[in-house]
Amino acid sequence: MDHSTMDHSSSGEVPVALKTAINPKFPVGSTAIITDGHMEGMEGAKATIVGAYDSTAYIVSYDPVTGGQRVENHKWVIHEELINPDLAPLASGTEVKTNASHMTGMENATARIDKAVQTTVYMIDYTATTNGESVKNHKWVTEDELKAE
Repeated sequence: MDHSTMDHSSSGEVPVALKTAINPKFPVGSTAIITDGHMEGMEGAKATIVGAYDSTAYIVSYDPVTGGQRVENHKWVIHEELINPDLAPLASGTEVKTNASHMTGMENATARIDKAVQTTVYMIDYTATTNGESVKNHKWVTEDELKAE
């Protein structure tokens, strides 16, 4: 998947309804190694945990509202970034609007839920292994995409 329109960094703002994880495997301020690369330069990078939250994370597919090619299997949009969703977790195939802005054209797009995972999601800072880009407040990685150093 082409992530050239992905905003790797964010302001660090989180949805109001998002609940801070009580006892996350990776506490805020700790470091971990990213084991899954949603985009180039992510896998194998050292992450600093900026936030840890309990949520349902979704892999979604959607047509960008700005036009262009359909995005398939985007990781991750969390339940709190959906507009008026039913109770979590949503079933695969459910269509819902998102207010996430991780990629150009994602905000207000109608997304199809491909998979739901109830987990701790993390906001992280890391330096890309490919080009040295410093990424701040990246949303989101799941607990199983991180490992202890």
